[in-house]
Amino acid sequence: MDRRKFLSTSGLAASGIALTNGIHLQAQNPLNDDHQFNLKYAPHIGMFRHHAGEDVLSQLDFMADQGFQAFEDNGMKNRTAEVQKEMAVKMVERGIEMGVFVAHKIYWQEPNLASGNPEKREEFLTHIRESVEVAKRVNATWMTVVPGHVDLRQNMAYQTAHVIESLKQASAILEPHGLVMVLEPLNFRNHPGLFLTESPQAFEICKAVDSPSCKILFDIYHQQIQEGNLIPNIETCWDEIAYFQIGDNPGRNEPTTGEINYLNVFKYIHRKGYSGILGMEHGNSQEGKEGEQKVVDAYKTVDAFV
Repeated sequence: MDRRKFLSTSGLAASGIALTNGIHLQAQNPLNDDHQFNLKYAPHIGMFRHHAGEDVLSQLDFMADQGFQAFEDNGMKNRTAEVQKEMAVKMVERGIEMGVFVAHKIYWQEPNLASGNPEKREEFLTHIRESVEVAKRVNATWMTVVPGHVDLRQNMAYQTAHVIESLKQASAILEPHGLVMVLEPLNFRNHPGLFLTESPQAFEICKAVDSPSCKILFDIYHQQIQEGNLIPNIETCWDEIAYFQIGDNPGRNEPTTGEINYLNVFKYIHRKGYSGILGMEHGNSQEGKEGEQKVVDAYKTVDAFV
């Protein structure tokens, strides 16, 4: 799955979102059994379209009806301001927190932040400023940042210094608004040639930036492929992790379809006291309503701990 294709209810007043008192129309909901999850797993638009239809608001209703307490949308920045506001109202109405959206243009095949190019840095900072306004509209806290491709003409230490400087400047933009960019390391198999690949590297960069607005997005799927040793690496990076994403390996589908022991991973994260969001950035292993039922059942299975 190409991640390129793929919001907290607090701070509403500050976001300037006005709630309406319209009639609430629930999507048809054959899966609902009033289940309450231990952690805030966050589906994305399209994951339950066979049950909820194509309308994004109906899909948010359906997610809430299944007991999901959060939602993420990589492409939120590309939606119109009107749709963003409508989604924000629906999320508040249904008690859904907003997870990540992608904050900027990602360079998949050429260097940008690693290069130190001042024009590429200013482009990135402009996108961060734009994302502040999106975050306000949808009541978001977190936004995904991927530093882009390596610069093969520069030593890795120089590249790291360039990335850190760009992230320091971006943090200065985000800090006054209480917003957080989360750096996502991506694996070599799906995204060869990217600068940021491993959790220790992200940890080192976040320590150097030294800002509450620059943290790690620990994508369990990517890190299973890239480095494995999941729980020990999560433990070591814990102070810098602000967000998780999910996908089983191989296949990048729902938990229980691959090799990752998500029951144990989620139990560990829960016992650490994590109260943030875990984005369901994966596909459905099976098409249609049956596949959507399988996704919900899988999360009930791996969430079955005390």
